[in-house]
Amino acid sequence: MTDNGWFGVERVLCVRLDNMGDVLMTTPAFRALKHQAPARRLTLLTSPSAAALAPHLRDIDDVIAYRAPWVKHAESEGDRCEALITQLQHERFDAAVIFTVYSQSALPAALACHLAGIPRVLAHVRENPYDLVSHWVKESEPEHGIRHEVQRQLDLVATVGAHCADGRLAFETRDDDRVRMRSALRAAGVPAGRPWIVVHTGATAPSRRYGPREFSSVLRGLRGSGRALVLTGSTLEREAVRRIMGDSGPADGVFNLAGSLDLGSLGSLIEEADLLVSNNTGPVHIAAAVQTPVVDLYALTNPQHTPWKVAHRLLYRDVSCKYCYRSVCPENSNACLAGVRPQEVVDAARELLDMRRTRSDRRAA
Repeated sequence: MTDNGWFGVERVLCVRLDNMGDVLMTTPAFRALKHQAPARRLTLLTSPSAAALAPHLRDIDDVIAYRAPWVKHAESEGDRCEALITQLQHERFDAAVIFTVYSQSALPAALACHLAGIPRVLAHVRENPYDLVSHWVKESEPEHGIRHEVQRQLDLVATVGAHCADGRLAFETRDDDRVRMRSALRAAGVPAGRPWIVVHTGATAPSRRYGPREFSSVLRGLRGSGRALVLTGSTLEREAVRRIMGDSGPADGVFNLAGSLDLGSLGSLIEEADLLVSNNTGPVHIAAAVQTPVVDLYALTNPQHTPWKVAHRLLYRDVSCKYCYRSVCPENSNACLAGVRPQEVVDAARELLDMRRTRSDRRAA
């Protein structure tokens, strides 16, 4: 095999500056980089919110949290660049891989790596980056088709000889995650030994949220499944979840864990669930990593973030304004989601549940 300058690389900076779901969809590429040189150390440079993933990513050795001013964040301002460049210089990385969606530019991160003296930089770039990027993969999207986000990043690292046979997403849960998850279930009143369905009603972008009244109808339709319905979300979403539950009818069998779980215990909850019903957001990609089937209410804001290598059903309405890449619906209608009837969600859930036995049944078999 011809040495392309990467096989002896020991310290690699993996730059993925957006959100948790994007980092999860990059985990197969991390695995490929590690497989290329098992002793290699990978450091993840990512947003503060996505940095919480680090303990659950086997192939990541270290993490640097950085709010990049050139990436959209919920916060109003990004961090300054000088301190980051100083830290990168101190770490003395041999190489950097900049992972981006095609609508993002890798050049700001490439400039930071260049100023930090990182000698090898791999990235998708649309225009000639000259000395900023030593290993330049010319951007081909969307003009020549749009790949799934996972495949895009696997293709990127393959250009420097990094491959792996296992292309699944990665998210590892730990014993203490499961202990905290069980404690949260007990505190919420979920009966011990009862299987559950996780229902995640939130999403950062309003354009990716199924309606609360529709979610209430979905809960009513799932009550006869014989499973506890466990609703998740952030602390800020707890009251919205409570209203959805209240509008769904009697409280029996429906439980509000919004704000009660950290990332590890949420991952454990999804891992041991029979099913996840969710807007297209981070928990969908956790479910893909832990192989829990997903009913994905998939807003057509973009095409490349569907559940990867897991049993799933995508629910949406095809609309003329699809792939708008907007956080707020430009038509003020959310028609790609609003057109999905709650009964369709219930039917998709039942179909996936019928395709598998509960996890407790499988353990007993």
